[in-house]
Amino acid sequence: MKKVLLCLSGLACLSLQGCVLTSIQIPLDTDLQGTDLGDKTGESSFQSVLGLVSWGNAGTQAAATDGGITTLKHADQKIFSVLWGIYYRQTTVAYGN
Repeated sequence: MKKVLLCLSGLACLSLQGCVLTSIQIPLDTDLQGTDLGDKTGESSFQSVLGLVSWGNAGTQAAATDGGITTLKHADQKIFSVLWGIYYRQTTVAYGN
């Protein structure tokens, strides 16, 4: 019985990773060899509260426009979440010239 409880508590801990606060940045490109980021960056975001209300534009075009980018070279995505998504923000970061 102790082993079962130990296994269940271990699984519970693993499933709770990042549940209080998540702040990550990941690439939106699979071929990263020799990636030239360019001279300009731009960002665009959308936000959500409780999954009930969302606003913003996290599109690549909006991020490129924000940075004055006409030639897109690379893009990243940032994710910020608090308490299982009570507050959630997703940001697209565009790089280029």
